[in-house]
Amino acid sequence: MRPLRSYIAAVGSVALAIAVLELVGHGVNGANAAQVLLLVVLLDARFCGAGPAIVASLSAAAGFLHYFITPAGFEFGEPSDWVSLAAFVIMAVVGGELASRAERRAAEAQEGRQKIAQLYQELQAAFDRASEAEAARRNEALKAALLDALTHNLRTPLTAIKAAVTAMIGAQAWRGASALPSEGQHELLEVIDEESDRLNRFIEGLSTAGTTDPSQPPHLRAARLAEIIRAGLARAETVTRNHRVVVDADGSLPPLSVDAAAVTEVLYILLDNASKYAPPGTTIQVTAASDNERYVRISVSDEGPGVPSDLRERVFEKFFRVPAREPRDPRRGGVGLGLSIARRLVEAQGGRIWIDDPPSARGARVVMTLPVSLDISAAERSAAPAMAAR
Repeated sequence: MRPLRSYIAAVGSVALAIAVLELVGHGVNGANAAQVLLLVVLLDARFCGAGPAIVASLSAAAGFLHYFITPAGFEFGEPSDWVSLAAFVIMAVVGGELASRAERRAAEAQEGRQKIAQLYQELQAAFDRASEAEAARRNEALKAALLDALTHNLRTPLTAIKAAVTAMIGAQAWRGASALPSEGQHELLEVIDEESDRLNRFIEGLSTAGTTDPSQPPHLRAARLAEIIRAGLARAETVTRNHRVVVDADGSLPPLSVDAAAVTEVLYILLDNASKYAPPGTTIQVTAASDNERYVRISVSDEGPGVPSDLRERVFEKFFRVPAREPRDPRRGGVGLGLSIARRLVEAQGGRIWIDDPPSARGARVVMTLPVSLDISAAERSAAPAMAAR
């Protein structure tokens, strides 16, 4: 129920209007008074509500009767005055009710908008919670995939280290003729050393891929490209055993100013990727030639599905993989870290790596340029035997 002050305000506004009409005097007739009182009733309906508006309309009708009182008493001068009085009373009551109803509709509409806004906020909150749940689910899936990739990449060098150490321990148990010769021991120690370096480079590349720390420059030394390629092929022998690897390297290339172990790791990553997606029995080609006086260009090409031109730069981002592209061997799946690590290793040595158009209509070709060593004599740049196809 409306507060009492709303009714008092409605009746008071009618009384105030009648008082103003009385002050104006004889210039006011019934028609003028009806317009003023109707206006007051409509305003009461707008600001005070339905109940006070009806009370105000009845008060206005009673006040309107004043204009039909003569010195002889209450009378109507003409029959049309009855029509005017009835019309005023009806218009006052109906007008007040209509104005009040419109006010109620406006209040209901405002309440409806508030409910819609509240519902929208609730839906938005539910959507945010669902998005967070989906993001959490994807995050868990990514963690699981990353853990699988780390397990795969860490197990390979650890297995080699463990096998070498086990062989040396077993050899020590035999002091007789079957003891492991010194050459074999030295070879196993080299395996342990190389695989430990490989493991260390992988962890370092994983933690800092995409960044360069100038406080830790790479160990750049003059290194023969033929030896680097040979080491990379030997490292990747197990993953490329179902493919035909062809090497086309210019034998007159000068030594490189690089960290040989890091470049070997890059070459292994490229060969591993090529064998992962290219069909068995196809050819993987390693090409090395002079790019200019300061750089040597090395490329690894395969006959796989290739990389779309619009994704050739994105594949070097961490955790990015070509959509709907899975390796032929499900056990060799990854999470998109190999090329990111390869780019960091190459750029840390002043080189550059990218994906170029393949030499044939299909496949992919990854190209990198590495700096040549400028601190060697011309005699040291003597031609090395060209590497034969394997």
